Amino acid sequence: MLKFLSAGESHGKCLTGILDGFPAGITIDTKFINAELAKRQLGFGRGGRMRIECDRITINSGVRKKITIGSPISFCIRNKDFSINSLPEIHNVRPGHADLAGLLKYSRDDARDILERASARETAVRVAAGAFCKLLLAELSISVFSHVVCIGNISANCSKLTLEEIKERQKISPLRCADLNAEKKMQKEINGAFSSGDSLGGCCEIIAVNVPVGLGSHTQWDRKLDALIARAMMSINAIKCVSIGSGDSSYKLKGSRAHDEILFSKDNCSRAGGYYRKTNNAGGIEGGISNGEPVSVKIFMKPIPTLAKPLNTINVKTHKITKASKERSDCCAVPSAGIIGESMLSFVLADEIIKKFGGDSIAEIKNNFNEYIIRLGCR
Repeated sequence: MLKFLSAGESHGKCLTGILDGFPAGITIDTKFINAELAKRQLGFGRGGRMRIECDRITINSGVRKKITIGSPISFCIRNKDFSINSLPEIHNVRPGHADLAGLLKYSRDDARDILERASARETAVRVAAGAFCKLLLAELSISVFSHVVCIGNISANCSKLTLEEIKERQKISPLRCADLNAEKKMQKEINGAFSSGDSLGGCCEIIAVNVPVGLGSHTQWDRKLDALIARAMMSINAIKCVSIGSGDSSYKLKGSRAHDEILFSKDNCSRAGGYYRKTNNAGGIEGGISNGEPVSVKIFMKPIPTLAKPLNTINVKTHKITKASKERSDCCAVPSAGIIGESMLSFVLADEIIKKFGGDSIAEIKNNFNEYIIRLGCR
């Protein structure tokens, strides 16, 4: 129902996005979209490119008088660092990147032809598209946020914090970490890696609040909500693992502790018809269907493979051992990965909302949504 396509290279003229199937009638706040783009560029551990770019969206179609009109939305983000034709060729392929596999797949001899598109710069378009989706979700009072869970071996402890407390604390943190004590240790770890020419990975959690029961389906493998989310998250650069709820640790538990007991109260009428759970190990999804609890997704990012002190590799022209090419890069980009994760989760949820509640306009979607909530007995 909702389609998204991106184009552009890291040092090309601009990045371009097309969002098709987006409903009419939604007010688009470009300041909000630009603020989302700015969040992707911030975060302790980012590199020199972020000091050059100041991402701003230009909407070219699909929006008139600041309101979506139902036709495809096209937009672009200009690259200030535009110089793709004058950039040197790269033959010392980098371990951990798409360089070598891309060269062999597309029969190229200059890794520049691969890395310019494989670059995480492309994710700026995803954040912009995700911002449109966040505006759609907000019409139904659904919100999405993220926070850093760990950097390297340093983990945050947020077990005693409410979701609202986590949401507010991460806003004021340079690392988007709700545990301020852990954050100091994380910053020290990042500084140490930077000094030694190394990089760090980590984990962040993306949470969607107020998601109604019934998104996704158990009926086919490609309709399961957790499968759709996992696919979207794994498409983010450097993400190597995805966990729904407590999935990354539930294998250690017995079933009696791993699953969430179901309760009911007319006085606690959520978007699941009064049914609720005291725990949320399932991460808001059971059997491939949202169950009314917050949707919780953890993504695990490997250390960025472009290193200040490069690893050994092969020169594809000479086939001799050499040092990998060095590009401008970050020491740690985990906080930014969380922002990109928010965008991908927002896209999946917006798509599922449109599938379930239909409608070419937000007015029609909201009418169908409200009728559904009434049928659940919540109004």
